[in-house]
Amino acid sequence: MSDFTLITGDQFLRELGVTFYMVGVALFLGSILGLLIGTALVVTRPGGILPNRVVSVVLTTVVNVIRSLPFIILLVAIVPFTRFVVGTSIGPAAAIVPLTVMIAPYIGRLVENSLLEVPSGIVEAARSMGATPWQIFVRFLLPEARGSLILALTTATIGLIDASAMAGVVGGGGIGDLAISYGYQRFDGFAMLVTVLSLIVIVQVIQAVGTGLARRVRRR
Repeated sequence: MSDFTLITGDQFLRELGVTFYMVGVALFLGSILGLLIGTALVVTRPGGILPNRVVSVVLTTVVNVIRSLPFIILLVAIVPFTRFVVGTSIGPAAAIVPLTVMIAPYIGRLVENSLLEVPSGIVEAARSMGATPWQIFVRFLLPEARGSLILALTTATIGLIDASAMAGVVGGGGIGDLAISYGYQRFDGFAMLVTVLSLIVIVQVIQAVGTGLARRVRRR
């Protein structure tokens, strides 16, 4: 019984901050990579602005392979790469690497879907006006897809929060680590309850904000 301890408020706030740190950095890096991947998938596809079969096939294959792996398997599979990048496979910094690798192709596919929702007539009209591929993308595709892109980013953020909780399995830190270290290993029902409720509240807030922003953008 001497080993039985409960989490404190300071511990929870500290690990909550770690979760936001991991999700924030991974989301930033993953969004940049995902936007590049999604854009490349759209413009290089047959009939795209800059069709290129080789690039399209390679990118599609890579995206499909990474997305087919459960995060917990990906987390372990790229441990050597994680150590190469950050010098360790344990801790928040190490967890950011697999989180980014996981979310970038996911965002890329969401970006691709959002851009493909733009009516082809808009692209044809831009071409008829003599717009360059860059102008078509920046001035026509992106503005038309803004609402859908915001919802895609919202979905990706929620997915990252879910994945960050699993990072606790390998000592990644965050509230997922609290759930495992206290809720599971020490049978602390309160820790598990707090973790679950916190994740629910965070996800609900993010979804509400994302939906509201997307609705406002689409009304303009």
